[in-house]
Amino acid sequence: WSYALEKPNTGSVFNIAWSIDGTQLAGACGNGHVIFAHVVEQRWEWKNFEITLIKRRTMEVHNVINDAVDLLEFRDRVIKASLNYGHLVVSTSLQCYVFSTKNWNTPLIFDLKEGTVSLILQAERHFLLVDGGGLYLYSYEGRLISSPKFPGMRTDVLNAQTVSLSNDILAIKDKADEKVIYVFEALSGKPLGDGKPLTHKTEIVEIALDQKGLTSERKIAFIDKNRDLYITSVKRFGKEQKIVKIGTMVQTLAWNDTSNILCGIQDTRFTVWYYPNTVYVDKDLLSKTLCEKDASEFSKNPQIVRFVGNQVTIRRADGSLIHLNISPYPAILHEYVSSSKWEDAVRLCRFVKDQTMWACLAAMAVANKDMATAEIAYASIGEIDKVQYINSIKDLPSKESRMAHILLFSGNTQEAETLLLQTGLIYQAIQVNINLYNWDRALELAVKHKTHVDTVLAYRQKFLEDFGKKETNKRFLQYAEGVSIPQN
Repeated sequence: WSYALEKPNTGSVFNIAWSIDGTQLAGACGNGHVIFAHVVEQRWEWKNFEITLIKRRTMEVHNVINDAVDLLEFRDRVIKASLNYGHLVVSTSLQCYVFSTKNWNTPLIFDLKEGTVSLILQAERHFLLVDGGGLYLYSYEGRLISSPKFPGMRTDVLNAQTVSLSNDILAIKDKADEKVIYVFEALSGKPLGDGKPLTHKTEIVEIALDQKGLTSERKIAFIDKNRDLYITSVKRFGKEQKIVKIGTMVQTLAWNDTSNILCGIQDTRFTVWYYPNTVYVDKDLLSKTLCEKDASEFSKNPQIVRFVGNQVTIRRADGSLIHLNISPYPAILHEYVSSSKWEDAVRLCRFVKDQTMWACLAAMAVANKDMATAEIAYASIGEIDKVQYINSIKDLPSKESRMAHILLFSGNTQEAETLLLQTGLIYQAIQVNINLYNWDRALELAVKHKTHVDTVLAYRQKFLEDFGKKETNKRFLQYAEGVSIPQN
């Protein structure tokens, strides 16, 4: 789309060139003159503030609530700016200015090593500057926190789609191998955990970290070359956390700034995942925790610019901005759950009377091991079989076996078995495998712990009789010869 048209009286313009930072343009003209142009009228919005670059070195701040206007003057020309989380960060060719939206008069100013800042990313507690020399993480007080590095780092190709920042984590997509995402601790700048990057099976196009909650639960969402949307945990405690696909044909995505709600544009639909973590708790519920709207009005290749509060801003291919509102209730539900106000959460769902909310609450309650709330929520969406299973969990004698069955409920069979074995509940671990028809594993455990071999064989025999089959498994035949099986 066309931003502006200028017709200088200098004859034909034969050649043009942009400055490295993309804010100035030089042109060689037919009458022997060189013209210089500057990009102005750039705009930044956040909540009730609208900021416009009116001249090379002047910004106008407009507060739409009380119509107050402030002018911000800079010593040098403005190169990059970012407005988010109550702060405006502006980089000029020599300095960086940090303004608080509560006070526009006294910015915090510090000098830059290089004046070629190509990207500014903000999180709630700090912000990232990317220039020709490297990546620098600063607090809003102007203190340098860390400067992460990785082999083959090229800062000139980094952009908002390939770098993501949260309060504790920085994620960067590798340019040399596009299947790899490097993950750093924000405060130390060191690679997270064992230092191994996150690797996907195909090239990754766009990445985004969620903003709220504990570091141990931090999630990263990314879109790959096939336009599939995946989600996975950033922390990997020795075991490989599953990378799960939660969407297809996704063009663009964004996390909410105050709660872990994800939105994206899927083909012709605008989709909001109110609780993406559901895939790790109860996969069947994921489709019930979505909200979908028709997105045909956004035309081709729209981009989600920001997702603040319950408003999503989308830029269409022609440059126009469209604002969408989503329901405010899921964010309130997230808030209640994060502070363990389960009764308030149930009350909210009863007030809203929406199946999506109940499904979110069910998944949140299971994730936080609050089975009483989970029972209410599952009953409200008619999942009677799960209500019965939760009831059977509540009747179990020991805390460990209850925990193990909650893990089983979420499909974490391996973890459940490990927990039972660690606490000496050998029979329960064997019974879990029998119930899941993992016959070889059940027999292996029984033989290893020298207990209940006859029980496993009896269950196996009954299972084969029910289906009119004969035993063909060599291990079972071998142990059957030496053990007499009680006949029912």
